[in-house]
Amino acid sequence: MHADSAASPVAGPSRRGLPDGAAALAGGHTRATVFKNVRPFGAKPPVDLTVVDGVVTAEPAPRGAEVVDCGGGIALPTLVDAHIHPDKTAWGEPWVTRNPAGSIAEYTAEDVKLHRALRTPLKVRAERLMGHAVTRGTRAMRAHVDIAPAYELVGVEGVGSARRALRHALDVEIVAFPQHGVIRTPGTEELLEEAARSGAIDRVGGIDPIGFDEALDEQLDIVFGIADRHGVGVDIHLHERAATGLESLRAIIDRTRALSLGGKVTVSHVFCVPGLPERELDRLAADLAEAGISLTTVAPSADLVLPIGRLREHGVHVGLGSDGVRDSWSPFGNADMLHRSHLLAQVQDARLDEELEAAFRTGADGGARLLGLPEADLAPGSPADFLLVRGECLPQVVVDLPRREMVVRGGRIVARDGELVGH
Repeated sequence: MHADSAASPVAGPSRRGLPDGAAALAGGHTRATVFKNVRPFGAKPPVDLTVVDGVVTAEPAPRGAEVVDCGGGIALPTLVDAHIHPDKTAWGEPWVTRNPAGSIAEYTAEDVKLHRALRTPLKVRAERLMGHAVTRGTRAMRAHVDIAPAYELVGVEGVGSARRALRHALDVEIVAFPQHGVIRTPGTEELLEEAARSGAIDRVGGIDPIGFDEALDEQLDIVFGIADRHGVGVDIHLHERAATGLESLRAIIDRTRALSLGGKVTVSHVFCVPGLPERELDRLAADLAEAGISLTTVAPSADLVLPIGRLREHGVHVGLGSDGVRDSWSPFGNADMLHRSHLLAQVQDARLDEELEAAFRTGADGGARLLGLPEADLAPGSPADFLLVRGECLPQVVVDLPRREMVVRGGRIVARDGELVGH
């Protein structure tokens, strides 16, 4: 999926919202499935969900349609991981003992050590993790891949290989991420340019222009210049806090406007936004919405999670992501976006049903908007992308995290009971 994502929601289903196989079939042969005895969003009583060529329909099922009995299970839209690092993962590898690290520079040094120590090829590790994400109910992800002289373009090639292998089940955007800095690590700029020129990436990244690279204008000029020349999007990691982070964020807004890149720019983490006074937050949110800039959070803690509800009121799209999964930065992470929605609800101190549902919607709909995908609301015209669980209702599912019995992508079953099917 080579995406120049729009910032606004997609009004209805499109071929881009369907896996490759379903999109091809939409041009000719009809493929129909009836998912019987299913409860969309926990509704009662169960209904039959008819899917033709990957799209939910209100029309009667065509003759000869396949029938799948869902046994009264709850169908929920599959989710979107708006921020994950599959190239760094040690998921499925022997246990890794991590060394002390505190600064970004120290963590990046540990990244290189782990990259060199792991014997399993990066493309195999990435595909293993990305496939696991599918089995937990992820339909799309934005994958940040380290670009630096220590790796050259190995990560882009490896995650690109995994993307191709899983294209029947998963949409993937690839971000060329300069984890080691754009300016402080010579040779990185040239690698970013090469990755964008090759067409292998969908976005170019950046990281803490002031706090890490110590070159606000120089870094952003390079990143936005590459995006403008090659027609790719931008997704910048911004861990900077307080006035430093706001200075970087304002500079990102200015460049987005100057280059008319609205709808193609995301800022991740954005630790300078939580805790802002109400009036300052409102002004900033209005500027972000006007510029067409989206944000992502990984819900790390109560004091660092973005004020999602307030941002949405101003029209700012916010996605939710896994971040790192069992890498040199942390032994934690599981690429399970339902679990990440659960964590978001926890750090937000969610108590009411509507608050729990909102956390799920951030993981499902917020990420879809970022990647320019149609929302999978399971109504007629929706892409038939859903997961099946046992439970009472959506809020209870967010709290209890039941087993994913089935995952459906474009009307095709792509996972059952934690295992990929239909490769």
